[in-house]
Parts: sequence; C-alpha cells; structure tokens
Amino acid sequence: MPDIALQRSGLSRERRDALLGLLLIAPTVLVLGAVIVYPLLSAVALSFQSVYTPTLEGHWVGLANYRELLTGGGFWAALLTTAIWTAGTLTLQIVIGVAMALLLHQNILFRSLARSLVLFPYFLSTVVAVLVWRWLFNDLYGIVNHALMAAGVIDAPVNWLGAMPNAMLSIMVVGAWKFFPFVVIAVLARLQTIPEALYEAARIDGAGPISRFFDVTLPQLRDVLTIVILLRTVWDFKEFDLIYLMTGGGPVNGTRTLPLIVYQQAFGLNQMGMAAAYAVSMMLVMLVFMLAYLQRARKAAA
Repeated sequence: MPDIALQRSGLSRERRDALLGLLLIAPTVLVLGAVIVYPLLSAVALSFQSVYTPTLEGHWVGLANYRELLTGGGFWAALLTTAIWTAGTLTLQIVIGVAMALLLHQNILFRSLARSLVLFPYFLSTVVAVLVWRWLFNDLYGIVNHALMAAGVIDAPVNWLGAMPNAMLSIMVVGAWKFFPFVVIAVLARLQTIPEALYEAARIDGAGPISRFFDVTLPQLRDVLTIVILLRTVWDFKEFDLIYLMTGGGPVNGTRTLPLIVYQQAFGLNQMGMAAAYAVSMMLVMLVFMLAYLQRARKAAA
C-alpha cells in the first residue's frame, strides 16, 4: 500500500525508493527510540536531579551528584572492584573456554554429547546456579571444604563467601563457570574452519603439539578471541545478579561492584538521582569498550 501511494504521487523513482525505505524502517526506529533512547535520556536527566525513589519527586541539582560521586571514595572503590572482578573472571573464561574448545575439537568418545553438555552452565538460570554454588561453598557443610579437608589441602573449613579475598575468588570461579561456554562456542566454531594444510605443514617442519598451538592455532584464533574478549568485558563489567545473589556486595563492600552500588543508591538509600549518576558514569566507562569493539568490527569487515 505505501508503495502504490508513492507511485501515484508523481515523484521520481529515486525519491520514491528513499521515502519507501524511510517508511519501512520507521517502526523499528520508533521501537528503538522507546526502549533505548528515551530511557537513556531519562537516566541522564535524572543524574542532574536529587530524586526520592518512592515518590520520584525531586529538584534540579546540576553537577552536584557527579561532584559528590567523583570526590567520594565509593565510586573509585567500586570501579576498582569491578575491574578486578572483570579481569579475573574474564581470564578464567578465556583459559577454560579455549582449553575446552580444543578438547571438544578432537575426535573423542561421545563428542556430540559433550558439546551439548558444555552449554549447560550458560543456559542454567543464574538463581539456580547461585543456590547450588552457595551450598557448595558453605563453610559448615559445603562439599568444597569437605573435599579439600579430605585431600589434606586445608586443616579447617574456609569461609569462602564471608571473608576477603576468598569472596572475590569465589565469585570469579562461579562467573567463569557460568559464562565460559560462550567462549567455547565461538572458539570451537573458528577451530573447525582452520585449514588442515596448515597443521600438516607444521608437522612436516617438525613442530610438536605446543608449537602448533602457538604458531598455527593461536594466530588463527586471534580475531575471534579479540571480539570475545571485548564482548565478555562489557557483559562482565555490568554483571549484577550473580554477584548480588552470591555475596550482596560483601563482606564489608569487598565485592561491591558498580552495578551493585547503582542498585543500593536507588533502592537502598532511595537516591534515584545519585543512582542515575553512577549508572551514567558506568555507561561512559563501558562506552570505551564498545568503541573498541566497533573499531575492531569495522577493521574485520574491511
């Protein structure tokens, strides 16, 4: 119908095609504006106000929220904690994911079943996963402590979630376990496209398994790993539910990341304006990673 109406309008074909394209893309633009642009602009506007969460009543304070945010120690401490969490869990994800992908790429028994089961942590509900891991890490009856004591590694139960740095290490392990299947999927897909002739040439030159990995496999995986690292960095940086359910930001704010401090400001202290300022600041930090990802994607497309 829009095409017929444009044909009857007397406009040139180029102008009709341009207008038809605008009409077809308009619904998508409206949806994106409603679910992305409007909330983003609202958050930025809130960050310049002092807003009481239960009533959403407030007044304009300008840059006062950002001044308090930057001069106080809460933001910088949470940013450091977020960076430590992101770097730690991302490193574990890459190491475990690449190792598992290399294993599943081999002609092993029940390979198809193993490839299906490795996706289980990624699809498992975060709430269910956290409940299981909190039970495993329990300092009184957790299996982790019992297994370590039975093996003679420790002499007494360890408080995994109630003391630092144990709490940070624990959530890193859980985060790596939960999200490493994403790395496996990406790396395994790339491994299947590497020409076998490269490995044959390396064998003829006398390269062993380790040399073939560093000289052939790793260079072929470089582009995929770059994209995976950039994506996982953004996603891990904004991770909320896993950390909140595991430790709640404790002990003594030892695992309080930026997403948790946004939640606490908005619904714990009822300071929606300050929470919006934290959220906007976090968005600006993540924007650096997004620009790096877009730049990398543009180079790969070229």
